[in-house]
Amino acid sequence: MTDDDVLSEFRSCDALLEGHFKLSSGRHSAYYLQCARGLMNPERAGRLALALAQRIPREIRSEIDVVVSPAMGGLIIGHEMGRALGKDAIFLERPTGTFELRRGFTLESGTRALMVEDVVTTGLSSREAIDAVTREGGTVIAEVALVDRSAGEADLGVPFFPLVQLNFPTYADGEVPDSLAAVPVTKPGSRK
Repeated sequence: MTDDDVLSEFRSCDALLEGHFKLSSGRHSAYYLQCARGLMNPERAGRLALALAQRIPREIRSEIDVVVSPAMGGLIIGHEMGRALGKDAIFLERPTGTFELRRGFTLESGTRALMVEDVVTTGLSSREAIDAVTREGGTVIAEVALVDRSAGEADLGVPFFPLVQLNFPTYADGEVPDSLAAVPVTKPGSRK
């Protein structure tokens, strides 16, 4: 699946939004990819997961014991990646602001995990989720994401294989251009 194919999948379901958005990272953007809309159709979600699984080098794919994803954004694509790889898929939650396993999910010491995200912008959520897996006894051996918004700059500390890279500009609070600042801001992400 090419970058154009991936973007076509998201455009077909109105998942690529334009406006003024405050991202989960705290940065501002004129574009937002609402991956949940793209994943709401099980057929499309399955196609995207299969394409994403094909991005993982064979030697890493063969080492994966379990798929882990952070809720909320990574939940659907994490589940579909589990299906595509034939592995169990579990997820992390933030009931008190810090990622942790709940709902009876556990990791045996040394379990090799694939971290699955929907979108990576700065990598902060990914690093927090990777730290949680480590605290739980597992080891994240790689991460995949539907979208890398970091322009290849996110350092996750593990090999990273995005399905597509989008290089829409993002801005810190004090750097928002006047034209974007004039548009009412919405916050569609999962963090308050």
